[in-house]
Amino acid sequence: QVQLVESGGGLVQPGGSLRLSCEASGSIFSINTMGWYRQAPGKQRELVAAITSGGSTNYVDSVKGRFTISRDNAKNTVYLQMNSLKPEDTAVYYCNANLLGSGSGYYRDYWGQGTQVTVSS
Repeated sequence: QVQLVESGGGLVQPGGSLRLSCEASGSIFSINTMGWYRQAPGKQRELVAAITSGGSTNYVDSVKGRFTISRDNAKNTVYLQMNSLKPEDTAVYYCNANLLGSGSGYYRDYWGQGTQVTVSS
């Protein structure tokens, strides 16, 4: 059984910072891309940032220069450092991992439970 567990969300003032973490655990053979998505009330879920196993990254335009995604392959963990936060960053943030579970013959997507990020004064 594979699980993705997120941590690090919360309430922060505009201009502040937060760091999200997500650890994949369980019977994992290999992890391909890991990423962070977010969903604000009344909006569709969107990709915020993603990172491949080799370290290549991509970001949605609205967070470029403010957010940084990184990963520790030895710990099966992905991070999202969020700086200069804005009210429009308020959303539930979800961790995603495309991985191959032990005993499985194909890669599939797994999701975390979501963590709330609220940017407000």
